[in-house]
Amino acid sequence: MSSPIRTASQLLLASLVAVWVLPSQAAQLVRVGAAHFPPYTVRPESGADTGLLPQLVEALNQLQSDYQFVLVPTSIPRRFGDFKQGRVDMAIFENPDWGWKDIPHTSVDMGLEDAEIFVAQREPDRQQSYFADLTGKRLALFSGYHYEFANFNADPKFLAQNYNATLTYSHDSNLLMVLRGRADVALVTRSYLSEYLLRNEQVADQLLVSQSIDQVYHHYAILRPAAPIGGEAFGKLLQGLRDNGQMLKIFDPYKIAVVPVPKP
Repeated sequence: MSSPIRTASQLLLASLVAVWVLPSQAAQLVRVGAAHFPPYTVRPESGADTGLLPQLVEALNQLQSDYQFVLVPTSIPRRFGDFKQGRVDMAIFENPDWGWKDIPHTSVDMGLEDAEIFVAQREPDRQQSYFADLTGKRLALFSGYHYEFANFNADPKFLAQNYNATLTYSHDSNLLMVLRGRADVALVTRSYLSEYLLRNEQVADQLLVSQSIDQVYHHYAILRPAAPIGGEAFGKLLQGLRDNGQMLKIFDPYKIAVVPVPKP
């Protein structure tokens, strides 16, 4: 039979365990889809934790304890099915125009802007006017991306037949095709090109970068109606990261603009 002292010790131990366990039990799990979209997400299916999305998720988790954000690997074409089936609760760095119109969701303006730009091989007589007309040019595109010049139609057959496009899953490969003369124009995100030129300074003078853009990426988070976190709550978390400087710290080095979010 336990002594009063032993009983009291057991009760104290149980109370301490409850204090330690309750915060982790209270945190609601939010599954964030991670599709290969460099430099935002890089090869998540291989377990890599590089890219801007892991940094953002880490900052969100450090900011508060009500929600635990975790990455769930998916892919550019598969992300819609994973979202509809509830395998993921949220898709980040998205745009409602990129195939989400017929899928019930809530969109949250992230206050982040990137851009899609044209890149060609630099030649002595080649000017910015080279990018004005894509007719007859061989394009190197990223498979699954929605481009404005193609009215956001991401179908590979459509792009190949109408725009003489080669589609890959690598911006590096597309830029290499341009450098080797196997493609005339590659389209890459401004953020990715910035990072690429830091890694490959020796080719900077060989590339002609367009001053014009194909589209501005104004990033949104897409939330399932039944997600553990709602749009208003997630918007407040993003504002918290803006207020403490984490948004600027994560995205500014990649020339991704942190812009004001319109008030509802």
